[in-house]
Amino acid sequence: RLQKLKEMFVSKFGSPPKFYVRAPGRVNLIGEHIDYCGYAVLPMAIEQDILIAVEPVKTQVVQLANTNSLYLDFSTSVNNIQINKTNPQWHNYFLCGLKGIQEHFGLNNPTGMNCLLDGTIPPSSGLSSSSALVCCAGLVTLRANGKTLSKVELAEICTKSERYVGTEGGGMDQSISFLAEEGTAKLIEFSPLKATDVRLPSGAVFVIANSCVEMNKAATSHYNIRVMECRLATKLLSNSKGLDWKKMLRLHDVQTKLGVSLAEMLTIVEEVLHPEPYSTKEICKCLGISLEELQSQILSQNTQD
Repeated sequence: RLQKLKEMFVSKFGSPPKFYVRAPGRVNLIGEHIDYCGYAVLPMAIEQDILIAVEPVKTQVVQLANTNSLYLDFSTSVNNIQINKTNPQWHNYFLCGLKGIQEHFGLNNPTGMNCLLDGTIPPSSGLSSSSALVCCAGLVTLRANGKTLSKVELAEICTKSERYVGTEGGGMDQSISFLAEEGTAKLIEFSPLKATDVRLPSGAVFVIANSCVEMNKAATSHYNIRVMECRLATKLLSNSKGLDWKKMLRLHDVQTKLGVSLAEMLTIVEEVLHPEPYSTKEICKCLGISLEELQSQILSQNTQD
């Protein structure tokens, strides 16, 4: 595979790549849609991955190409990274990782790059192809610019930088992509980020079936709606308990601040929140804010309608 990628790279750019970077996809075993609430999850990496061949260049231009002809070539100045949230193309995820590393180090004179990407993770299938690409791009940018970071630092930067494309993820996908090890799942905990081995049973086989139904998280508001619902619940619970709700973003933060167990937290949720859907008017009244403040200060761009 590397040899084939190298040959395609030479054919495309006229010279061989200087290095290769790989980031795996993942499957989550326990803990769906709770990482962005601050709660622990149990994912493991899979062998399907994003692989990028890279050549740093003297021009301050990044040129991106894909072995899959469905994904069009793209080039841009490394000093003018523009990420379109309304029309997420494959290259935008690379730009997220690139921008995240640039901003972390304050790179004023970043290195240009020629990059050829080969991906084996089915796209929009729930196996984190997009996050693997962000992580790969972050690692590419780090290496090309001669910088170093720990895996934990990389995971945290790439979690934040993927939000440039509009997805308000919690960090599981990026964390397992960097912190995974062969033969073990990982208990991923947040604040601070920590990964603990969870050994898989000897001889166990996990079958990951592809339903061929695609869902692009960044192209729709479905994913972010769930995140915002949990964020609003956090605000309402905080307000009811006399906490500074403006500083609270995740349900786990409320539990920690109140010093209660998970069972006690569940009781509080049932006592404070009603099962019927909340209207924006009711939320604004509870928090003492206007609709404009709700939209601009709490909701993501694609959930304001």
